[in-house]
Amino acid sequence: MWIRKGERDRKKNVISPMPTQVISNEEFIPRPQTEKQKHVEHLITEMSEVRAGKLGMDRRAFMATSMGMATCLLASNKVWGNSFEVTEAEAWEPAASEEKWPKGEFFVMDVQGHFTDGYALNFRNMEFVKNMGFQLSNDKEAYSFRNFVKEMYFDSETDVVVISGVPGREIQRDEKGAMLEGRQRRGGVLPSWLMAYARDEINRLAGSARAFSQGNLAPNHYWDKVNNRPDRKAILEQMDREISQYKIASWKWYCHTDPGGSGGGFQIDDENSAWFYDESRKRGIKTFSVHKGYSYQSRTLGHLANPKDVEKAALNNPDLNFVIYHSAIQHGPNEPDWEKANQYDPATGDFAWHSVLMDIRKRNPKINNVYCEIGSFFGPLVISNPVIAMHGMGKNIKHYGSDHVVWGTDCLWWGSPQWLVDAFKRFQISDEMCDKFGYKKITKEDKAKIFGLNAARIYGLDLKKKRTPLGADALDKLKMAYLESGPQPSLEAAGWVRAGD
Repeated sequence: MWIRKGERDRKKNVISPMPTQVISNEEFIPRPQTEKQKHVEHLITEMSEVRAGKLGMDRRAFMATSMGMATCLLASNKVWGNSFEVTEAEAWEPAASEEKWPKGEFFVMDVQGHFTDGYALNFRNMEFVKNMGFQLSNDKEAYSFRNFVKEMYFDSETDVVVISGVPGREIQRDEKGAMLEGRQRRGGVLPSWLMAYARDEINRLAGSARAFSQGNLAPNHYWDKVNNRPDRKAILEQMDREISQYKIASWKWYCHTDPGGSGGGFQIDDENSAWFYDESRKRGIKTFSVHKGYSYQSRTLGHLANPKDVEKAALNNPDLNFVIYHSAIQHGPNEPDWEKANQYDPATGDFAWHSVLMDIRKRNPKINNVYCEIGSFFGPLVISNPVIAMHGMGKNIKHYGSDHVVWGTDCLWWGSPQWLVDAFKRFQISDEMCDKFGYKKITKEDKAKIFGLNAARIYGLDLKKKRTPLGADALDKLKMAYLESGPQPSLEAAGWVRAGD
């Protein structure tokens, strides 16, 4: 039986701004807590009770402060070793954190944010979910647009979000051939038209660029089944609509899904993708965000999530940007025996398919148009095994450079991204691992690039022009009023865990 992580925590009186186990975003079966995760959770509860009691605070109120986050990181260090730069003082006095980790120090641009808005919530009925072999009832509020704005903007330091798509195909015309508009186009959980609407609403509230949106269109979204080939007329019609009408900023591709019913997926280096690139660049869109890794989303097409096709695509299209989501980790910590399944080698720090992505750069040191995105990569790893998180981030930076690693969180799946922001601010690679594997300490300059400067460059966001009004725009005014009235962060992740944990 499954249960929402937040509900499970309430029943067990667990209060933590940082998840204490890997959750499911409904794309996979949640795994039981490991013994070390249980130990971290126990320490968080024990340490927070002591600190809150001595400070005369309610424990939930304590955990909503920087002291609560510091307590979580201290607990993790006690169990896993020192992967976070955090002091005891930060768990007792807010000023200690404010001085060392001031809010607003980094420009934060999240290139992978999701919501569902409750519209036609068929996520759990979609093909790749059915392929997982389970069905779930719906619960729309945790993933709603309203909660998206609250969690992403009000309850975190995130400045700009790229609203990121999930597989879905818009229906272009009705039975009589009339063009459909808006909700009539359907398109699954988060279609392009809905992302564009949400982006415009956020930017209207803000009075400045606080959101971008992606397009869901891919080479196999519309398929000529008679001739067994892409329906290029339909694809171009949708491409023109997404670029001209929806004003998308990039494409989001899932090679291992089949929205058009082609009977297969695609690769980003095949001839259909090459045609799509040509048509897209003619229209001015040159950024392709590609889901790689997390291959179990399809039992039959999961192999297409291997990043091996990135090499040829990047070399053949040096003018395009390829943002490789999840840094291509094949098996997430949600899976049983995930370290073994990933062929994790502690002697080298390599794991599948992240190593494939790393090898591409080793063979081609001059490749400059591939970016490692860390949504549902850094977060799950730092919860499940911070040592592997050090390897993952260390190799991303070592081989691609800190100017080619991109911040993404995959939230709302993980609740508010603030715990990820706080964790990455303090995350560090140990001296021992730097000496042994040739990694470098992650500097503040590196973190500034990863948090947002790299994404701003990819998306053409002029920070000198756009960042100045962020502190005075309407969204921040709403946030100020929200904070003055007493912030109420949920301290909950929106995903699922096993009810018995």
